[in-house]
Amino acid sequence: MNQTSLNYNHIIWDWNGTLFNDVELCANVMNLLLEQESLPNISIQKYKEIFTFPVVDYYKIAGHTFEKNSFEVLGKQFMDEYELQKYNCDLFSGAKTLLAELQSRNVNQHLLSAYEQNSLNTILKNFAISDFFQNIIGLDNIYASGKSHLAKKLAEKIHNNGTARRILLIGDTIHDYEVAEEINSDCILMSHGHQDEERLLKLGIPVAKDFNELKNILKEANI
Repeated sequence: MNQTSLNYNHIIWDWNGTLFNDVELCANVMNLLLEQESLPNISIQKYKEIFTFPVVDYYKIAGHTFEKNSFEVLGKQFMDEYELQKYNCDLFSGAKTLLAELQSRNVNQHLLSAYEQNSLNTILKNFAISDFFQNIIGLDNIYASGKSHLAKKLAEKIHNNGTARRILLIGDTIHDYEVAEEINSDCILMSHGHQDEERLLKLGIPVAKDFNELKNILKEANI
């Protein structure tokens, strides 16, 4: 990060794979779908190597041809199983503590996710972290096509609320970086999420392995 990017007014957080550790669950549910289609399973490492947006492309890379079942059918099956098991997952260690610390320092925080809006609202309440965010924005469907359009609306709302703002986006995927580029914000990525560190480091931006490393990066940025 360069010196001009310090002292951010706003942080936009991603949810899945950034604050919420559902990586193993997502890989396991995909394996259920692959077994159903008589296709080879994938390891968690393989999952992190191939996961991408839009999610339909990830399904294709995993091996799905959609000849037996369409993406819409498989996507619905995936989310039904995910919803049954999601509360077996937890926040990443240190996530809630950092959210609270940033709030205590009057940093404006927002949540932007490719997760469906109602499900997002419910799970945030379950973990008692809704109050950390000024805006909580998810998709109006379950198919995780992307969130650039939502990011642009959120950034416009932030910038229109007073003087020019500096925004930092924290996520775990190349798509999060692309979203940050589209709204002209800086970006930090977490390699504990849905894409492996090797892919993320190629972007040439800060990558943190966990929340301890993230805290150090934010400290260097005067946050």
